[in-house]
Amino acid sequence: MPHPCQTCGACCARFRVAFHWSETTAYAETGMPAELTEPLDAHRVSMRGTDSRTPHCINLVGAVGSAVGCAHYARRPSPCRDLGAAWEFGEPSPQCDRARAAYGLAPLTVETWRSRLTGMPPDA
Repeated sequence: MPHPCQTCGACCARFRVAFHWSETTAYAETGMPAELTEPLDAHRVSMRGTDSRTPHCINLVGAVGSAVGCAHYARRPSPCRDLGAAWEFGEPSPQCDRARAAYGLAPLTVETWRSRLTGMPPDA
């Protein structure tokens, strides 16, 4: 079973992704490519496409609620690394729940993760 985030992507198309410019290639070659960001203020940048009324990260590949991925997953900035899927590590994630709800997706539950481990559907 794929990771639930790989069949969702709602957070990448719901929130602004703002972070310190030092997480870009303007500071370190391993950072997020600076050309995929836009200035936000003196110290922060945002991922292109996320600082709008209808955010959609430039790195999101695929369709929300279907098969999705991040074009620069290994280089993703701290807000992306820090936003966990609800209940993946035993903790709720209101941001995850809000993003999924905005796209009509059911919230992730503890059962989502149990079924992923067992290979059994959540309601089995």
